[in-house]
Parts: sequence; C-alpha cells; structure tokens
Amino acid sequence: MNADELRSQYIAFFKMKSHTQIQGKSLLPDNDPTVLFTTAGMHPLVPYLLGQEHPAGRRLVNYQKCIRTGDIDAVGDNSHLTFFEMLGNWSLGDYFKEEAIRMSYEFLTAPEWLHIEPAKLGVTVFEGDATVPCDEESAAVWRSLGVSAIAYRPRADNWWGPAGTTGPCGPDSEIYIDMGIEPCGPDCEPGCPCGKWLELWNNVFMQYNKTADGVYEPLVRKCVDTGMGIERTVTVLNGYKSVYESEIFAPTIAALEKAASYTYGTDAEKDRSVRIIADHTRSSTFILGDPKAISPSNIGAGYVLRRLIRRALRHGRKLGIAGIMLSPVAQVIIEQFSGAYPELAEHRTVVIEELDKEEQKFMETLVKGEKEFEKLLPNLLKNQQKIMSGRLAFKLYDTYGFPLELTEELAGESDLSVNRQEFDEAFKKHQDLSRTGSEQVFKGGLIDQGEIATKYHTATHLLQQALTIVLGPHIAQKGSNITAERMRFDFSHPAPLTAEEINTVQALVNEQIQRDLPVTMEIMDLEEAEKQGARALFGEKYEAQVKVYTIGDFSKEVCGGPHVTHTGVLGKFTIQKEQSSSAGVRRIRAILE
Repeated sequence: MNADELRSQYIAFFKMKSHTQIQGKSLLPDNDPTVLFTTAGMHPLVPYLLGQEHPAGRRLVNYQKCIRTGDIDAVGDNSHLTFFEMLGNWSLGDYFKEEAIRMSYEFLTAPEWLHIEPAKLGVTVFEGDATVPCDEESAAVWRSLGVSAIAYRPRADNWWGPAGTTGPCGPDSEIYIDMGIEPCGPDCEPGCPCGKWLELWNNVFMQYNKTADGVYEPLVRKCVDTGMGIERTVTVLNGYKSVYESEIFAPTIAALEKAASYTYGTDAEKDRSVRIIADHTRSSTFILGDPKAISPSNIGAGYVLRRLIRRALRHGRKLGIAGIMLSPVAQVIIEQFSGAYPELAEHRTVVIEELDKEEQKFMETLVKGEKEFEKLLPNLLKNQQKIMSGRLAFKLYDTYGFPLELTEELAGESDLSVNRQEFDEAFKKHQDLSRTGSEQVFKGGLIDQGEIATKYHTATHLLQQALTIVLGPHIAQKGSNITAERMRFDFSHPAPLTAEEINTVQALVNEQIQRDLPVTMEIMDLEEAEKQGARALFGEKYEAQVKVYTIGDFSKEVCGGPHVTHTGVLGKFTIQKEQSSSAGVRRIRAILE
C-alpha cells in the first residue's frame, strides 16, 4: 500500500463511520505563539477540543502536514523525519473510549482495510497515579477485542495535557506493532524503546479538567483526538526497514543518485547524507510552498527553514554534487505531492526562487567562513600540538554558519586537527539552551485562549480593516503572531507607511474601540460568507461551513476565534513599530493598554 492509498482508505473508513472530512491547515499556525510550526494533526483543532463548536460537526477526519525539528540532528537514520503527514479522527463530545478504540482496531485489522494480523498488535494505557486512577476502561476494551499485549505506562508516556497549569487533559492509549525482532529482555513490552515495538497510532482521551487547586474534575464534554503517521504506517505495511525505502522517498532519492552519480545503498555514510537531503528538501519545499510561506531568515520559523536548507546543502557538498542542487529535487517533490497538496504547484515559482537564493547565500557564507579561518590560521600554526580549539571551531559554526566538517577539511590541509570533544561540548551546551528556549515556547501546542490574547486577536480584525481603508483594497494578511504582551501583524504593501498613515490607522482602530461595537458570530456556507463580503485569511483552506465574525458595521471576517464580545473591552490601541518583513510585506507591532 502506498501513501496515496493509505490516505484515501483512512478518509473513506471514517466517512463510513459518519465523520466529516475537513481540510488540513497551514504548516504555519496563525495567532499562536506557542509553536513555530503545526506539529501535530490536533494542533489546528485545539479550539474545538477545548469547547468551541466546529462548523463541520462533532465527528471529523482529515490528513495534516506537520513539521517537528526537535530531533533534527537524528535525521539521517532509518526513521527520523522533520516533515511528516498525520491522519487523524476526532470526536468533539460525541463518542468516547470504546467506540474510538474499536474503530481504530477495525481499520488496522479488517481484511478490507489494512489487514494487519491482530496477534502483532500491542497497546499501552495509563497506569494511574495518586491523582488519577488507572485507565482500566481502555484496557478492558482492548481485552474484549482479543489484544493481550497491554502495558501500563506512567504519566510521562501515556498522558496528554493540560497545555498550561490548568485545563482539559487525559490519558491516551498508544497502539504498537511487533516488528518481529527478539525482545530486549523479559520485561520487553509495548512502549519499550528497544525497537521490537513500533508505535502506529495514538488515541488521546480528554476526560478531565485540571483546576488551579490541582484537582482533576471529570469533563462533561469529553473528546477524542487520534493520530497515525503516514510514513511510518506505509513502512510497516510494506515490510520495509526504513521509511526511506518506501515510494514516498523513491523519486527524491533517484534524483539525488543522478545528481551525485552515486547508487544509494552502497555506502553507509553517503546513504546518511542522501536521507538528510531527501528529508530536509521535502520539509523546505512544503514550508516554502505553504500558502503562508515564509523566507529563510535568522529568527523563528525562518531560521529553522534556513537550517534545513543549509544542512541539506552541506551534505550535498559531501556527496560531491556540483551546481544548483535543491531546486531540481524540489521540482520532483512538487510533482509527487501536488495531488494531495495542490498549494505546492501553485507556489512552485516561490519555492524554486527561494531555494536558489538561499543556496547562493550559503555559498557566500562558505566564502566568508573560509576567510575567517584564514585569519585564524597564523595563530593556529603556532600551536605546538597542531590542534585547533573546538570552541573556536564552534564559533565559526555558530557565528558564520560554517560547517565543522569544512573547518576540519581546511585544518587538515595545514596539518592541523580540530578538538572534536571540545566542539561537541560547546554544541551540546548550545543545544541545551535552544531546547530550554523551545520548551518555554512550546507548551503543548495550544492556541492561547487567555483573556489578553483574545483581545489581541480581535484587535487584528480591526487593524486589518483600518489598513484596508487607509491604504487600499490590496491589503492582505501575510501572517500574525500574538502573545500576552503584544500583537504582530504582517500585511502586503509595497512601501513603508508614512507617519500620517500610521496615525490615521491607529486613530481608526481606537475609534471602533470607543464605539464599543458588538462582536457577533454566525455559522454559514462559505459561498454565503463570500456573498456577504466577509474577508478570508490569505491562502487558507476552508470547510463548506465556516464561522463569520462581524464587528459592528466595521469588519466581517471568516475566522476560528477566539474573540471578545464587544470592542469596548480592548483598551487603547498603540502602534509601536512599522517595518519591513520581507519583499512587499510590511510588519506592524502594536499593544493594547
């Protein structure tokens, strides 16, 4: 079974179970400062899992593109990926544990669906602790289906949420498949990291609300959130040992074999480089081909994109690939995936141009790094031990983006070596700091539903309409980011705003706040929303039924929320800064006081 077939079968199965198919969303979350990218299929649905009514109903199914870079340095082995696709089905206050488990089991084992041998399946359930009892309810359902390999796991393994200190949360039940290898010992069971058991699917059961007092209260509206990775499942169904053996990566690897004049599978180190290029180019193509596409930069999601591109280029250099490398590979990826993700073909020109520009910039970076090395060389040669400090090598890497392997190559030409251990220590310290920062940013992937963030979200509607009135109808949102301290809004406009334009926009927003306009919401057909003149987010995919928020006589917009009920609660709106974001895109930073 290939990826297209798995995607289609999953959707067909859950439609048969009365689920409505919804569109997957952007890789770049809107109005969510908690993550740089959409990291899971549940991410765009969080507001509905937390209580909002979804226009498409209470049973939903889709496939979602995702990016996770926490294990970027592990990419190159047989399984790690930065881009992947998630299949998901959801119950928003409809069915719960028993029906969710039975449906997942049926899809995995029924002859007309995936037809996995039931005896190969094992599961994990929450073992319980001092605050929440063991999830015997899920275990009992699995036993009734004939599953005997049931492992009870602690909160660290089988518990979801809450996002912050309070809110919805609950146990999950993960589904594993026995890979047919010998167990690592007598205690080897589902969830063991030895490789015998591979996770296929996860069912998350949101059944509690954690209060500020640390009490777990049963939720009245219980929800189910599930996820299954396409790449991993295709690998298992076809008996492959690596995700890179599947048809998902075959065209990309074939293109790299041709460019490098190398046959994949003949050298372990070169194979690793091929896998890194294949994964990172796919991720970069999807990020650049997203309707909310960003450009490589030195901050945030743009920095992650730049790192992916440059790491791929570095490994291309190791393979001896000359000339422009990434855009030809991206063309192959676009052709392969544009059926499921038509936005790739729509943004083909942007993808190719950005990859080529970044490749050229990286070549310039290499030149700068080599010049810096040449400056250091006289002092290095005075070193009697002929060893270059690892900290110095890391500075070249961190400051100039100069790869360690190239530093070692240049050092070797002058009969020098690099203190690898010292470099690794400096690099690990850098990783630990980055990971700490990421943990501070990523708090579960929940869109901020707090009072202040809700005010800022409503204010973006007022700002966008004010910009349209003052600057013209060409204004279109190109991104936004909201925290509890400020809002950031990117929009299409060819030139800096004058002081007069900024003051006019600010005054217009404050006028609507002072008018204390009501904020109302209606669910209607997308076609009807368009007829009523509702503004829609740039490049966004919408369901047939959408939420339309109207702010008095000033603004009407298709949006998922959250919003205040009237503008008078927003306070004073102040534009702090207006600047360029990228070519043809301006950025406004503003606060509410």
